[in-house]
Amino acid sequence: MARWIRKGFRFLFLASAAGAIFFLLYTIYCIFTVPDLCKLARTNPKSTAFMERRKEEWEKRQLRRRIDQRWVPLSSISRHLKNAVIVTEDSNFYHHQGIDFYGLRLALKRNLEEGELRGASTITQQLMKNLYLSPSRNPLRKWKEAILALRVERCVKKNRILEIYLNVIEWGENVFGIEAASRKYFGRAVSTLDPAESALLTAMIRNPILFNPYRGESRLIRYKNLTLKLMWKSGKISKAEYQHALQEPIRLR
Repeated sequence: MARWIRKGFRFLFLASAAGAIFFLLYTIYCIFTVPDLCKLARTNPKSTAFMERRKEEWEKRQLRRRIDQRWVPLSSISRHLKNAVIVTEDSNFYHHQGIDFYGLRLALKRNLEEGELRGASTITQQLMKNLYLSPSRNPLRKWKEAILALRVERCVKKNRILEIYLNVIEWGENVFGIEAASRKYFGRAVSTLDPAESALLTAMIRNPILFNPYRGESRLIRYKNLTLKLMWKSGKISKAEYQHALQEPIRLR
């Protein structure tokens, strides 16, 4: 019996060592094959991996569609929209270095308690995924995403990361970037969005294709109201603004 136990421990040790060596080599590979992330500090990306993925899907389905994107500086984006995105997607955005380890612990605790798989990706991680990777949940993809997030924060400022993120993520079938989304759904510039409109667009980030505002998706409305509550609880809007936004009818274009 003791012999089999020793063999079992030996196998576990060798397997762990092999796994550690593999991840070390993969990490080195990622570090030496990453794109020039520092150029993001001064250059707007012309396209993203997610945009190219959508174009390939349209070609396969023989659909004649074009990417709708209009770049705007962070200063031209409604403060309500910026606040809504931060409180829901990455409340510690201005305090971590690319990975929110505290948020990871909370997510793990929720997963264990509720038996539900929830992520804890930061805005920086989400941006790296959109720019260079894929929506796959492959552990290796997640590991590379983390490496990219840590490296980009070394040379790109937080506000610039947020600006790029809001200008490139998906907000509908062929809509990328918050300005294009604001004009599509409300017919106005993003600078004019109020708390309710900002919360609705922020709620779409969870699933921008499924959560189409024109369908009246109940989960989208629930997430919108949750976003408004988080904005109020975090002090981004007053209680009066929160109550008004809950009752305010959303007038879509």
